[in-house]
Amino acid sequence: MTKKVAALLGLCLLLVSCAKSDWRTASREPAGIAPDPQVDKSAVIEVYAADAFSWRGWFAVHTWVATKPANAEEYTVYEVVGWRLRRGLPALHEYQTSNPDRYWYGARPEKLLAISGDQASELIPKIESAVKRYPWADEYTVFPGPNSNTFPAWLALQVPELNLDLPFSAIGSGFATNDESTD
Repeated sequence: MTKKVAALLGLCLLLVSCAKSDWRTASREPAGIAPDPQVDKSAVIEVYAADAFSWRGWFAVHTWVATKPANAEEYTVYEVVGWRLRRGLPALHEYQTSNPDRYWYGARPEKLLAISGDQASELIPKIESAVKRYPWADEYTVFPGPNSNTFPAWLALQVPELNLDLPFSAIGSGFATNDESTD
């Protein structure tokens, strides 16, 4: 066996052994980093990032936004998920949950932004309005975008009071800076 073949086999074994588990069995449990809506009655805005699934997580993250008006019993989560398009659904997904901080298919989320109280109460209607105007709700392209990272980047342009800074690994966030993407 040549050194090149051995190196290639070693790389293949490394890739296979480092791959995360099957998405169907990967953890989607809450990480316990979001305020419990049954206890914390204040308005809340949070943005999360977690390593993308499988090998993509070596260099990219998936991001999502969660809002909870004052006294709400659940959060509204907004995220863009490409595989929804294969089912004839919009890539932009909105749902209610008491656990907005769930693991992203085995990857623990990191909180990128947390705003609460009166400031969150003022910004949530602006976020809701911007979500309705998101120009790529029915589109998804891994690179250069629009993708899951384009969405919160675009929201940050629409609601600059968020002061949201996405990490370098939020690949696709730069897509939102196109002149046509902002109002």
